[in-house]
Amino acid sequence: MKSITSILAVLALGTSLAVAAEKPAAKPEGAAAANADKPKRDPAVAFKKLDTDNDGKISAKEWAESPQAKKDEAKATEMFGKKDKDGDKSLSLEEFSAQGKKKDK
Repeated sequence: MKSITSILAVLALGTSLAVAAEKPAAKPEGAAAANADKPKRDPAVAFKKLDTDNDGKISAKEWAESPQAKKDEAKATEMFGKKDKDGDKSLSLEEFSAQGKKKDK
């Protein structure tokens, strides 16, 4: 009986140590945590998906058909306006990839 109890105790201890060793490290908190799990996307790949007519530009119509616009149309329209630096109602790859706000003319 002592040997069975000892064996079960050793197995329980071994299992506990194995499970503890497999736990992932603690995740960062806040905004860093939100971005830590997401791999960075290539803007050129996303641009190609949105440029449905393959003319090298994303028109306002193509932008309005994007998944983001379907989720929140007002926010997507505002973002399009900020990204359209030259005001031609379309986004080039450079405008699409750029960060920041629209400059005043």
